[in-house]
Amino acid sequence: MTIELSIDGRKVEAPEGSTILQACQAQGIDVPTFCWAENLTPLNVCRICVVELEGARTLVPACSRKCEPGMKVQTESERVKLSRKLVLELLGSSVDMSLAADFAALAQKYDAHPERFGPRSPRAPAGEREAAHAGHHHPDDGSHAANVAQPKKVDNDLFVRDYEKCMLCYKCVEACGTDAQNTFAIAVAGRGFDARIATELETPLPDSACVFCGNCVGVCPTGALMFKAESDLREKGEWDESRQKVSDTICPYCGVGCQLTLRVQDNKIVRVTSPSDHSVTSGHLCIKGRFGWSFVEGGKK
Repeated sequence: MTIELSIDGRKVEAPEGSTILQACQAQGIDVPTFCWAENLTPLNVCRICVVELEGARTLVPACSRKCEPGMKVQTESERVKLSRKLVLELLGSSVDMSLAADFAALAQKYDAHPERFGPRSPRAPAGEREAAHAGHHHPDDGSHAANVAQPKKVDNDLFVRDYEKCMLCYKCVEACGTDAQNTFAIAVAGRGFDARIATELETPLPDSACVFCGNCVGVCPTGALMFKAESDLREKGEWDESRQKVSDTICPYCGVGCQLTLRVQDNKIVRVTSPSDHSVTSGHLCIKGRFGWSFVEGGKK
C-alpha cells in the first residue's frame, strides 16, 4: 500500500511505513546524513537531515519521521539550509571532521564556516583524560576536568580509536547493541560536554565485554574508529586510495556465506567491509571476517 505526499512541490508516492528520507531517496532527492545508516535504527542525533514539514512547529528529522498522507515537505527551504549550515559549523568547530565523507562538500554547499566558533581544543596528553574521570586531575584554569580531550587510543592490533573525530552519532553503540552484535560493550557515558563513548566503569577495551567484531568500525562515519592498518598508513602519509583496488569475495571461515569487500593497497589488505544491503550480513561481520585476513599475506616480509 502506498501513500501520496508532496516533496519540494512535487507529488510522490511512498510505501506506507517508509520515512521521509526513504521517500526522498526513492525520488533521487539528496538529503544529507551522518548518523543514519540503512542497517541501523535511526536515532536523530546529528540533525543534518532535518526538513521542513508544513504545519510542524520545528524542523523534523527525515531519517525517522514516517510519511503521512498529504504531507508537504521542503528539503531545501531557507530554514532548512540555515539549520544545516549551523549544524555543520558546530560539528566542524568541535570535532575533527576531516575524514567524514561529504563534510567538506556540504560545508561548501551551505556556506558553513566552523572557524567562526574558534579553534578546537588540543588533545590532552595520554592518561590525562582518564585521570580527569577518576577525579585525580584538576585543571589550574578552573575548567571542568571532564572537558579535557581524550588521547588517541591504540590498545590492540585491530583498530584504533581517535575520539577527537567522534561526533557522538551513537552508530557504534547501536552496532554493538541490538542492531547487530548484542554485546553491549560500549555506551554513551556522561552528559553535555562530558558525553563520550565508554565501556562499563571505563574498563580498558581489551578487558571489557568487547569481542572485537569491528562492527563499530564498520559504521563509524568520521574515522574515529579505524583499522590499524589504515591508521598506520595514514600516519606515514602512505594511504593512497588511487593506488587501491576494491574487490568482493566470500568469507572462507564458515558456511554462512558472508560477502566481504576488500580494499587492497600494495598487495596488502588494508580494510574489510561488507555491503549494508547484503542479505546475509546486513553490513555486519564477526572478528574473523573483518580482521582475520592476515593468513592471505603469510610468508611476506
